[in-house]
Amino acid sequence: MNRRDVLKGAFGVFAMWTSSPVLGAQRPSGGVRRLTDKIALVDGGGSNVLACSSGEGLVLVDGGAPKSGDQVMAALKGLAPGAKVQALFNTHYHTDQTGNNEMFSAAGAKIIAHRRTLAWMASDHWVTAEERYERARPKAARPTETFMTIGALKTGAEQIDYGHLTLAHTNGDIYVFFRNSNVLAVGDVASPLRDPALDYFTGAWIGGRVDAMDILLKLANEQTRIVPAYGPIMSKAEFTAERDMMEAVRDRLFKQVREGDGPKDMLAGGVLKGLARTWKDPYKFMYDAAKGCWAHHDKLGPNVV
Repeated sequence: MNRRDVLKGAFGVFAMWTSSPVLGAQRPSGGVRRLTDKIALVDGGGSNVLACSSGEGLVLVDGGAPKSGDQVMAALKGLAPGAKVQALFNTHYHTDQTGNNEMFSAAGAKIIAHRRTLAWMASDHWVTAEERYERARPKAARPTETFMTIGALKTGAEQIDYGHLTLAHTNGDIYVFFRNSNVLAVGDVASPLRDPALDYFTGAWIGGRVDAMDILLKLANEQTRIVPAYGPIMSKAEFTAERDMMEAVRDRLFKQVREGDGPKDMLAGGVLKGLARTWKDPYKFMYDAAKGCWAHHDKLGPNVV
């Protein structure tokens, strides 16, 4: 079987999965969906909040979107009555994952994130997609514990490993792997429902995204449940299909960038045609992807114009 056949098979899996009624069934019912006796998926105002309960309290991955705090807290109380949130991981700095940081910080939780996530949250910065400045987050919303490469902690009997995913969605993405439960939280490095987003202003690009997805696939096995920032839980096969699709787009983009094409030329040239998914905003994706490729032009080969 050649590489083209492998990619074609993966796209078929991705297409079958994204059109499946299972998507609706995997959304948390009543705000909570149990994955194991210790781990549950909580609705954080549309985004996913992963909660691990042990005798030592709760550990969360992402805290939910702004204004969802009461909803998230009610779900956590139903999940583990009386338990305090001991730690909250931020998979990156965007507010739809960090919108409730102040609430959890005020309740005594430590907030763990990559050092670059703290840098973005502590600084005024330009939001390219909306052409506006975002003011620095209040000190209470910022991570209190940061790292650069990898880290680990233990809660009860659960071993939690976490690490940096370089330039995949932002420059501060992380994974959080609940090793004993075999549940892997990947933030916005997986996009089963939304368009894959490349925050090129921070340095993220499509090559970094594929490389990060390869790191995650090495951590996972066939039984691993992969939890994105939005949408349903993914299997390794489903995540592999998305990764292979992104590699196909990357290969096409590299060729078009070498030819000197811009985003409109790339769309007209069919960079996103013949894939197992469609984009809600193909021009935005192509614009961001092209900007990222130009920023990393030294990685595209010797014949870049």
